[in-house]
Amino acid sequence: MDDAVPNLSTAQLNYLVAITRHRTWAEAAASLQVTPSALSQGIAELERRLGVPLFATDGRRRVPHEYTATVAHAAERMLADLDQVTRWVRAVGGGQIGRLRVGMIDIAAVHYCTAALRTFRRAHPKLDVGLTVAPTGELLGRLERNELDVAVCVDPEGSGPFDSTPLLSDALAVYAPPGVAPIGPPSTWGPWLLFPSASRTRTAIDQRLRAIGAPLVVEMESHQPEVLVEMVRLGLGWTVLPTTQAEHGPHRLSRASAEPLFTRTVSAVTRRGGAQHPAVAPFVAALVAALSG
Repeated sequence: MDDAVPNLSTAQLNYLVAITRHRTWAEAAASLQVTPSALSQGIAELERRLGVPLFATDGRRRVPHEYTATVAHAAERMLADLDQVTRWVRAVGGGQIGRLRVGMIDIAAVHYCTAALRTFRRAHPKLDVGLTVAPTGELLGRLERNELDVAVCVDPEGSGPFDSTPLLSDALAVYAPPGVAPIGPPSTWGPWLLFPSASRTRTAIDQRLRAIGAPLVVEMESHQPEVLVEMVRLGLGWTVLPTTQAEHGPHRLSRASAEPLFTRTVSAVTRRGGAQHPAVAPFVAALVAALSG
């Protein structure tokens, strides 16, 4: 049996990854700006070089085998590693830092890191800083796929291929609609207007509310804190939000309890392994210096 590593091309790996990201092969081909025929030929050559079929024929459809998802995930990681190294080599070899792709959760972009980001950009005028604002789960996914160089988000706490540098502790508290008084025990709180159930912060909120005996009846979900604030002000329910967001601006909410419900750690997170963009380290250092003061 030949144990040699197969000679795979990046084009073939890109074909496989594109198929897993789109509903049809035609959409995958269009996303790569190649013809469906070229895509089919590329996958056929990939299967030949691997020595195993990746797709089976089901009528007019081609369906993946059980192990194809594992191969596609490995291909995605290899392409991400190669892209990361290529960008780093070009930046260093060309004497330019190039483009730094930064992701932030909304509270970091709007409240905590605004001054630090502005100062960093002034100190690096040749650096093109691209900013993406999204929930933590989306940022970590993009970071793993090497679509971001660094993310400022809720600390992944050891899950996933990430390294993190803690930046600050972010307190979250319970807020009741205006006029709800006197505030009763947690068993009387609710109904709730909360972050979506898929978010990391929502998982922590649910766990903490259950721990103190609050019934978890959720009436509405939104990723946008300002939407939740307005819904609470309209009397539609209770919420749990970072104190910085709920108690900021002209329409501040009042806490149902003086003590925060819990605190979360916001960190600068990078993808573990591979060559790191040369601007990441000074960027993280600038955040640490700004937020530790």
